[in-house]
Amino acid sequence: MGMEQHTTGPLVMVVDDLTETRRLLRKLLEESGWRVVEAANGRDALEVAAHTQPALILMDLNMPVLDGFTATLRLRAVERMRHVPVVAITAHDSEEFRAAARAVGCVEFVVKPIDFDCLIILMERLVEKNPVLNADRVFIA
Repeated sequence: MGMEQHTTGPLVMVVDDLTETRRLLRKLLEESGWRVVEAANGRDALEVAAHTQPALILMDLNMPVLDGFTATLRLRAVERMRHVPVVAITAHDSEEFRAAARAVGCVEFVVKPIDFDCLIILMERLVEKNPVLNADRVFIA
C-alpha cells in the first residue's frame, strides 16, 4: 500500500498485484495531476478503502488473496463506496470477463497493455460525470 502524493487532483486507487504495473500507473497518473493510493490485491483494496475515499478505482481482476471481482462486489456493499466508479483492468479480453466485471459493478473495462492516453480520458469523464462525487466537489480540483 502506497502513500498518496499531495496534489490537488482527484484520488485514484490503483489495485494490481504486479508492483511494476502499480509503479508505472502511479508515475503516469501523478504526472497527469492525480493523487494515487495503491493496493496489491483485493483484500488490501478493502483496507485502503476503509481509510480513504477515492474518486475512482482501477481494479485488476486477476489477483491472489482476493480477486478484483470479489473486491469490487464487497466495495459496492459499502455505502460510501457504492457510487465510486470502478474500472476493471485485465489482460483477459473476453465477453465472459466483461460480463462478470459488469455484474459485480465495474463501470468500464480496460485491456492490458493499457493505452494510457485513453485511460486518462476515460477516468476524467467518469469523475466529471459522477453526480455523487461532484455534489460536494470533495475530489475535483
